[in-house]
Amino acid sequence: MSDDSLKEAQEVLRRVFGHPGFRGLQASVIAEVMAGRPALAVLPTGGGKSVCYQIPALLRPGLGLVVSPLIALMADQVAGLVQAGVAAARLDSLTYPEARAATWARIEAGTLDLLYVSPEGLLQPWMLERLSQVPLSVIAIDEAHCVSQWGHDFRPEYRQLGQLAGLFPGVPRLAVTATADARTRRDIREGLHLGEAREFVASFDRPELALSAERKAGTGRRRVLELAKARRDRPGVIYAGSRDGTEALAAELCAAGLPAMAYHAGLDRDLRERRLAEFLASDAAVMVATIAFGMGVDKPDVRYVIHADPPASIEAYWQEVGRAGRDGEPAEGITLYGAADMAWALRRLDGQALSDEVRAVQVRKVRQLYALLDGGACRTAAVRRYFGEEGVADCGRCDNCLNPPKGADLTLQAQKVLSAAQRLNGRYGRGRLVEHLLGKTREPSAFEAGLSTFGVGAELSAGDWRGLIDQLIFDGLLREDPNEGRPLIGLGDAEAVRAVYRGERRVEGRLSQGRPPGSGDGSPDGGGTPGRRRRDASETVFEGDPQLFAALRAWRRAEAIRQKAPPYVIFSDRTLAEIATRRPADAAALSRVSGVGESKLARYGPAVLALVAGEVPPGD
Repeated sequence: MSDDSLKEAQEVLRRVFGHPGFRGLQASVIAEVMAGRPALAVLPTGGGKSVCYQIPALLRPGLGLVVSPLIALMADQVAGLVQAGVAAARLDSLTYPEARAATWARIEAGTLDLLYVSPEGLLQPWMLERLSQVPLSVIAIDEAHCVSQWGHDFRPEYRQLGQLAGLFPGVPRLAVTATADARTRRDIREGLHLGEAREFVASFDRPELALSAERKAGTGRRRVLELAKARRDRPGVIYAGSRDGTEALAAELCAAGLPAMAYHAGLDRDLRERRLAEFLASDAAVMVATIAFGMGVDKPDVRYVIHADPPASIEAYWQEVGRAGRDGEPAEGITLYGAADMAWALRRLDGQALSDEVRAVQVRKVRQLYALLDGGACRTAAVRRYFGEEGVADCGRCDNCLNPPKGADLTLQAQKVLSAAQRLNGRYGRGRLVEHLLGKTREPSAFEAGLSTFGVGAELSAGDWRGLIDQLIFDGLLREDPNEGRPLIGLGDAEAVRAVYRGERRVEGRLSQGRPPGSGDGSPDGGGTPGRRRRDASETVFEGDPQLFAALRAWRRAEAIRQKAPPYVIFSDRTLAEIATRRPADAAALSRVSGVGESKLARYGPAVLALVAGEVPPGD
């Protein structure tokens, strides 16, 4: 980008969005689009991906077209743009005929800057034909990982977006996502016909996000309640694996006095929309959701994400925990997992019509996720390495960094478990296998009592044997046959088992004298050790006037209710905190606060300045 073009883009960033300068790779991506060239940008959640296509849409002649997978996500972005004074609209299945006609009138008059559409809506022949008559400034494909069969949220409709290259030649196309490994990026390029387009990949680090994971005890529901209650009065998202699971867990949270709501695709559309609006407007609500909620959440002040059931892959994990801390303030991602979850994920893949190659890749992704969750290495560093980053250091804030698990050489014990499973011929579940190792089987048959593995496990507790069995399942050394709800344990990969028998493969695990599986660290909120406590997700870096901050938030809430809009599209908490710290005395000073663009200054400046001065805002 030339100096003049860069200055022009920076001026739009300041004037419209109220930000003093570009972050990370934003300027480089914008320069590529401004030059009329296609590009692929992988930027972290909260890293400002939308600015990379919104600013070119405002600077280049024509209409900016944004393809987005979820109505909630489109509605959120359009609401934020309208607040910033940008002419933006969306066309989707919820758009009323009158609004649809008005939007097309604005498009044909050339008065609309940005149009958001779903891939299904865009690919309708009549839609493509009508847009072919309109000059386009840029085509942005948001959540571009949906293009890839290797990604975690593959959608066939996204794959068809490759035809846009031929239908709109000369229009720069920008594919953006927060989660894509090297294979997925190659597939995105191929699927969207990006050719030799430049690729911009930022660091996947989220310094505000503290990760932790715990093995489940039973269903894990009691632990989810403990974690949520310890985070009372903070907005959070809890992911569950089924619709029934969201309903049951939300009911239990409500019974415990938490403002929880269930969200899934089986709800009536109006109810789903009402619950989403309530969650977005709340300072403390908890949304218990299936992955249908996933990408449609731009709420910046989510303080925690809890996976009551694990996600499908590391890509899905990073996408979903990334809903927390989008405002840059401390947040948490907590995952509960168990061997039964992994077995279910693998069975689910077995039931899908996939090619052998795709199935093999997806099975590997499942195993990589559970290796991350059950491993003792820095979790953030493991994610970053998974996405191809090099020279990655430990984060110092995840549970494994703050409270390193004490590993022990359990190769001999692993040999005992594998040998017992082999001798029992896969006919029993884990409880019976543990009883066999401890020699505590009630009324054992003469055959079982005569096996060399009967009673050889006195050195470990029943809990430690269960933990080791889980670990061996995660590692593929044991397998779990679902057996219609009564799982049976058998041997896994034959060559890997032989390597353990021969002592060529070492097995290291955790024992109860270290950090017991599923117990966290004994603290009610899952924090670190007393000597190295992580910064709590309710703690913000704020040195301003707390009374003014509270007054600003109260005013914002009233304004949001009046407009029927999420509070954060008016001003973010970070912007209000800066106002309460700097106490601007006039419009010029207020305009220098990050997040206060010209439109918001004109619209809200008098009320904000009145609050800073201790006066009643105009209109109250």
